[in-house]
Amino acid sequence: MPGTEAPVPPDPADALAAVVALRKLADQLEDAAVEQAMRAEWGWPRVAEALGVTRQAVYKKHAKRLIIAGVKLRRREG
Repeated sequence: MPGTEAPVPPDPADALAAVVALRKLADQLEDAAVEQAMRAEWGWPRVAEALGVTRQAVYKKHAKRLIIAGVKLRRREG
């Protein structure tokens, strides 16, 4: 947002540790949201559009984990 800056710890080590923690949290949130969407019978194109990535990228990142978790994956939307 214009005019809104994120607080940055004064120590660079703390600032970088915060970045790592936020990335891990973002990955966990993405994993949970993608799983929720696929369990709700969303297709790969819809999930990809919501994330702002390609269908191939979201499939590559999440398919194996979802299959292991027992999530039924849709092949094509139609």
